[in-house]
Amino acid sequence: MRRIAVLSDTHGFLGDISWMQDCNEIWHAGDWGPGVESQLPQGKVVRGVHGNIDDAAIRKQFPEELHFESEGLRVYMRHIGGYPGHYASGVAERLISLRPHLFICGHSHILKIVRDPQLHGMWCINPGAAGRVGLHQVRTAVRLTLDQGRIVGMEVVELGPRSER
Repeated sequence: MRRIAVLSDTHGFLGDISWMQDCNEIWHAGDWGPGVESQLPQGKVVRGVHGNIDDAAIRKQFPEELHFESEGLRVYMRHIGGYPGHYASGVAERLISLRPHLFICGHSHILKIVRDPQLHGMWCINPGAAGRVGLHQVRTAVRLTLDQGRIVGMEVVELGPRSER
């Protein structure tokens, strides 16, 4: 069993990390901003992609897209991804090709958790925005529990108002 912290769009602000302490892995769907990775809890597996605001150093460390397996689940991650019926250019083709169980994206700053009935019920998760930049009012993330090829727990984590320092 693995606990996963899923976040995106930190834009250089991480804030309170206590909600991640019991997680084994941290997945970041892009728009890290400077200094975020160094603020993450130590000893965790960190996986991520770069976003459209990320600088050359972040782009060198994190790819545009990532495909991996965790606890028997195939995962595909990219920053600009969209959602069922409204995928970004080229994303639907990658999803059809890779056949992930779980698609993680960011960019919109809108928390969205849906299944795609056209793609074998694949979960599509945009954790919203964990940072302070954008139009969102509440900073959000998602915590997953994976076990033997299944998502056995999924919870939205509200991190406080966008304006909170």
